Amino acid sequence: MGAEGSLTLDRGLALLQAVADAGGEAATISELAVTIGASRAAVYRLLVPLSERGLVWRDGTKVRLGVGVLRLAGQVLPQLRQAAHPVLRELAEKVGATAHLSVAEGDHVQAVAVVEPSWTNFHVAYRAGSRHPLSAGAAGKAIALRQDGPPWVATRGELQPGASGVAAPVRGVPGLKASVGVVSLDPIVPDEVGPQVVAAAAALAEVLR
Repeated sequence: MGAEGSLTLDRGLALLQAVADAGGEAATISELAVTIGASRAAVYRLLVPLSERGLVWRDGTKVRLGVGVLRLAGQVLPQLRQAAHPVLRELAEKVGATAHLSVAEGDHVQAVAVVEPSWTNFHVAYRAGSRHPLSAGAAGKAIALRQDGPPWVATRGELQPGASGVAAPVRGVPGLKASVGVVSLDPIVPDEVGPQVVAAAAALAEVLR
């Protein structure tokens, strides 16, 4: 791909990101032009291939994400689960607690991959697909951690009475707001488990980059 083609691809991706960042509000052609630093005519040209692939749809001068994005998104979680499974397996076996990968969905967090330890008599049965507010539980609170904040979060009894959790954010993967964590009915020593969870989150980030 030549320099011109690379620039066009970069602007097309920037345009798609700008439409997504508009959230529930449709973005106008003028707003998109300002956001990506291009002319209105250039935005119109970039919208053509995106529209043909169903990634955006236009209503006059307003632009929203198209259903083609849903088709792409439907392929993300299976691949994410596959990438995370070895990392979560190692973490679960080391700590002796149920390990999970959770991703942010608006103001909620969803467990997308869960691995239970093989050698413990009892462990938390944490179901993949479980959702809860970002503000409750270690998984959601870890996602909200600032870059210069603590490396992990520890909670107890917030989602299930008697259950302890430790989670760390997955950093350095563009577009992914996620955390890796463990949950156990037995007490967890955060200073011992925290660094292992941070290491697992970093290992997953390396796989996904």
